[in-house]
Amino acid sequence: MAAVREAREEAGLEIRLDGLIGIYAYPGATPIVLVYAAAVVGGRLEAADESLEAAWYGPHAIPWDELAFPSTRDALRDHRRGRLFTAAR
Repeated sequence: MAAVREAREEAGLEIRLDGLIGIYAYPGATPIVLVYAAAVVGGRLEAADESLEAAWYGPHAIPWDELAFPSTRDALRDHRRGRLFTAAR
């Protein structure tokens, strides 16, 4: 899946997807962004070619004013509220 590959390529992390947090689209913006909750199962966090920096933040230390995209802000808020869609088993 693309999310697993992107985590490996862009952040050096091996992940397991736990469910969909949400799908985000905004008026006047072309991309539709799908955001997943995931657990780290391996690797080491690092800034890759398309990243300026990579760091871990606790829930109360998120730099809200520095987030680059509305979808990042909205997905983090949804995740903190416990929003998660999982496949029926």
